[in-house]
Amino acid sequence: MAPAQHYPATRYRLDAPPDFRTKDERERLSAPALKAFFNIMSRWKVRDEDARALLGGVSNGPFYEWKRNPDRVLDTDRLTRVSFLIGVFKALHILHGKGLADEWTQLPNSHPLFAGDTPLAFMIRGGLPAMHTVRRLLDARRG
Repeated sequence: MAPAQHYPATRYRLDAPPDFRTKDERERLSAPALKAFFNIMSRWKVRDEDARALLGGVSNGPFYEWKRNPDRVLDTDRLTRVSFLIGVFKALHILHGKGLADEWTQLPNSHPLFAGDTPLAFMIRGGLPAMHTVRRLLDARRG
């Protein structure tokens, strides 16, 4: 039997990601996630129709209720979507100044991934996989 391998010591501590399947985690994270989501949508100047699409096609009633009172428990899909958008927002603010960071999603982009369209349109059209792709692209640019 081969000896167990160990990773070298590091100063970085890797925390396990939150488990969105558990109701306790979703209860703990949902209200701050919704507050962050609506703040990001405001900063990016995203229309409510597009914000609803980014959340996976939420109808008007629940959307405006969440906007008025974000103390709701999101399902796993919506919490994951918001998590990716928060990551995109954070990466943009690391890579660019405030003005460009907040405008970037609305600007036509020549990267082959976007084919001249805006990153916002790409994420709306492609849903969760597209949000994940944009986040990975920006994280790679961060180095």
